[in-house]
Amino acid sequence: MVKIQNALFDFILKEWLLIAAASGLVLTSVYSRRLPNYSKQEMQILFLLFALFVAVKGLERSGFLSRLSQNIEKGKAISLKLLVATFFLSMLITNDVALIVIVPLTLTVNVDRKDILVILEALAANAGSALTPFGNPQNLFIYWYYGLSPAEFILAIAPFSFVFLALLVVSSFIVKAKNTRQHPTALEHGGNASYIYGVLLIIVLLAVLRVLPISVGFLVILYVLLFDRKSLHVDYALLLSFYFFFGLAENLKTLLATEMRHSGHIFLFSALVSQFMSNVPAALLFAKFTMHWKALLWGTNVGGFGGLFGSLANLIAYKLYITNENTNKPILFTAKFLLLGYAAFFIGIGLFFVLEKIY
Repeated sequence: MVKIQNALFDFILKEWLLIAAASGLVLTSVYSRRLPNYSKQEMQILFLLFALFVAVKGLERSGFLSRLSQNIEKGKAISLKLLVATFFLSMLITNDVALIVIVPLTLTVNVDRKDILVILEALAANAGSALTPFGNPQNLFIYWYYGLSPAEFILAIAPFSFVFLALLVVSSFIVKAKNTRQHPTALEHGGNASYIYGVLLIIVLLAVLRVLPISVGFLVILYVLLFDRKSLHVDYALLLSFYFFFGLAENLKTLLATEMRHSGHIFLFSALVSQFMSNVPAALLFAKFTMHWKALLWGTNVGGFGGLFGSLANLIAYKLYITNENTNKPILFTAKFLLLGYAAFFIGIGLFFVLEKIY
């Protein structure tokens, strides 16, 4: 009985987003006495996310990401390299995966104020992933939902990403680090797998950018079914959460039947709501009420800073740190995480309104 209770508690802690999304969908469907209508566009987004997750999982299992991370550890300026690597990796392989690769490596090196570095890496992952349509799930959704071009998307959010990159570079000099050991790379596949998954990832990214048709995503699925079924072990709970939130957002749009017209309101509401329900569902929700895509893009990415629930990447970095056997003082780490997170959050809010006044 105790084991069942513990298992249930662990499931709730791990999959709270899925449970919240499913509960919200059921409650709003019962209240409105209707089932949500899912659009073709929403199904395409789910398929692209699935193909992207599988390609990244295969690339991770091939050992490529581990080799890349371990090369960063060599030489001087380890702190700077780890933060910059997190920033740029998150653009391509998502903020969540970038942290899964970089944080464990960080915890094995000899770094002064290691806790601060992990927190800065979480900020770097959120800032870097904001710059591309495929850097995080809410970006992919906004990019597809509003039919944006790559240029207008990147130009809209570039000031956010690069201002925080500059701040992170300055912050990296606070953290002293030196290399004391080398780590072997564990490969699950042969060397060819890295190249194959690299090509498949590029194909999926080109489909996200609408250069290739969406159907090319089936190439990834076909390959893993034939040669590497373990790469199908991706975060299905997150995909299912997306499905539920699509329906929840549709129900809420029907119930509220209104539109928020001021871009400043959209920005603030989406940023603040992200602190309680994460920036991904916040993007899905507010997109139903507004055409101010730039304000929503900024709001959900700024909302990724702040508390632990602002972004799933925050939870990943936090969990990796506090569960590591070489770390301690979880309460102090939590306080530092919130302090630096909310400092970045309010800087992001100020930056948005300064730029809005200028332009």
